[in-house]
Amino acid sequence: MSTAGSPGRVRPAHPGDPSRIGPYRIIGRLGAGGMGTVHAGLTADGLRVAVKVIHPAQAEDPEFRARFRREVQLSARVQGPCLVPLLAADPEANAPWLATVYAPGPTLNEYLADHRPLTGGTLYAFATGTAQALAAIHAAGVVHRDVKPQNVILAPGGPRVLDFGIARAADGTSVTRTGVMTGTPGWISPEYYRTSTAGPEGDLFAWGALVAYAATGRLPFGAGAPDAVAFRVMSGEPDLDGVPQALLGLVRKALAKEPAERPSAAFAAEECARLLAGQATQVLHGAAAAEPTRVGELVTAQWHIPAPDDPTWHAPVPPSRRRTLLAVLAAAAVLGAAVGGVLAVRPGGHGDGDGKAAAGRAIAGPAGASTAPPADATAFGATPTGTPEEARESPSDPRRIPVPVDPLAGVADPAFTRAGDESEPTSDEWRASAVASTAQERAVDRTVRAELTSMLATKDMDFMTPTVTFDKRAQTVMVTGGPVSQIPPEDQQVFVRAGEMAACTALARRLKDDPTAWAYGRFAVAWRDYDGDPEAEILGFGEATDGCFHRIAGQWQGGEEGIATAGIPSSDKAEIRVADATDKAITAEWNSRIAEGNGLAPFGNADPINLGFDPAEKAAYVWARDTDAVLVGRAQRADFQDAVSRTVCPKLMAEYRRNPAWNYTRWSVAVYEANSRVPEFIGSGECPQ
Repeated sequence: MSTAGSPGRVRPAHPGDPSRIGPYRIIGRLGAGGMGTVHAGLTADGLRVAVKVIHPAQAEDPEFRARFRREVQLSARVQGPCLVPLLAADPEANAPWLATVYAPGPTLNEYLADHRPLTGGTLYAFATGTAQALAAIHAAGVVHRDVKPQNVILAPGGPRVLDFGIARAADGTSVTRTGVMTGTPGWISPEYYRTSTAGPEGDLFAWGALVAYAATGRLPFGAGAPDAVAFRVMSGEPDLDGVPQALLGLVRKALAKEPAERPSAAFAAEECARLLAGQATQVLHGAAAAEPTRVGELVTAQWHIPAPDDPTWHAPVPPSRRRTLLAVLAAAAVLGAAVGGVLAVRPGGHGDGDGKAAAGRAIAGPAGASTAPPADATAFGATPTGTPEEARESPSDPRRIPVPVDPLAGVADPAFTRAGDESEPTSDEWRASAVASTAQERAVDRTVRAELTSMLATKDMDFMTPTVTFDKRAQTVMVTGGPVSQIPPEDQQVFVRAGEMAACTALARRLKDDPTAWAYGRFAVAWRDYDGDPEAEILGFGEATDGCFHRIAGQWQGGEEGIATAGIPSSDKAEIRVADATDKAITAEWNSRIAEGNGLAPFGNADPINLGFDPAEKAAYVWARDTDAVLVGRAQRADFQDAVSRTVCPKLMAEYRRNPAWNYTRWSVAVYEANSRVPEFIGSGECPQ
């Protein structure tokens, strides 16, 4: 059962289908199989996802549930440029599910049913991309075991290998029924038929058959009864008539009866890449022969499968000027929590699991799971340019350069002419954007990258390297992230929020300084899946003429995006120190009010008060998990807000005065009732300077 769709495959939902699965709104079906149903889902801002849900009867089978849990674990382990990344999963739910990025395009099976076989550069790109995907799978210690045309999507940017439904670890651990043949006849290796041995060599056998099928449109071992196909696989010769001579030797080796005689996936990928480079050189008549090109770029350049038209798959209109990944982030906030067993994918080498402990209290997320951040992190604000909007003091301190709410107020003939245009930037605009070419553009480029990088550093995410480009015709600055393998949704969301804020504040100041000459007032934050990706997904956008900070009646207000970002553990030593001191001060203030006999009660849970920082809006968030209904009434909540407001600002401003890299002068306080995952905000403010 594949987890990605193809053109025309978004079908109406059936009666009884869920309207939501996890954080995703379900709009229809992509398909169904023996394991369950694949639904077409959307995040709150229109990100397309494919959500696989196990049939209820299957979910009741402990062995089958274990098999699905294993699929989730293996899918999380494997990442690569020609694979479909896992976004989130809940294998412990009543109806277990997993969600992947939606890969538009037909499967190889569907494509060959309506078109001629793949030829030329497209065929070589197909062979290279699928071999690369298998090499990534095998490098992660996993065996796919179900490589077949139905599990390869011909996406606009290249082939995508799907589905780990019967995958297993290369060490032999798996969860399958004893004595049951797994796999698809015609795509099963000879050794598996003989001894049930499934290793990387078996995947290469299926890859050879896959390339032959793509090149000829014929099944290399024919069709018919499974027993007849099995006999031909074990003792017959494959039909390779029509496979290009340059690929024939490699495909023939992949289809060797003995697994030891087959090449590795990495070797096959290398050989195919060499052949693909030769194709590109022929097309360019040698012009690019002297310039080494990334394999991903070669695959994309030689891939000539038209983008599918999918009119039935529509994202909702964004509720505000900015599209975000808030729904995905909300799900990510509970990933790894005890309830639900939801799994997230996080890039190696940038988490907090390296055994290093930070001094002070760990900063916990809204789910209540406390995590100690690493102690050796980069300090926030290496190039501080963020500011409170209402700053009144000397602009010699870069933190106090005001960000105008409307930089074009009173300007008769501004160069920026798209104010109020809420249309989403397009992929064409992203592709048309170019690197900075003027002194003013280069200055904005430096400012945006410096500010964004400093924000990311507070969450130990400065491994993300942004690029800034300019589309003068669209009057839009593009901030692009990626490619980063295995990045979880919450990390990507931090990049989006920080990128929006860095671009918005830089553009607002530039518009204020030079309104009749500076034409860029819109910004977009995009993400590429791999180097050379010709498409980038627009994840956030807005304009710098309607205020960069969220305000109601002129007052800054906190929000769910901010508290979710604050819930990601900080890696900044100053933030950890201030969070610990402030947490203790709030607790002491609350306990003193209890002692005064004001009808207040202590929190029952061990660590009820949490504090974290949102670098995008320069705000500290305080939240209480009220498991014992201590803050059930308005009076109690008003008391808690007052306790927070009296303690937070002195701590924030003391650090502000002593630390020139400290930008946090806002605060917001929220309460989570019992096991609720939705915060109720009871107060926000800005500290007087």
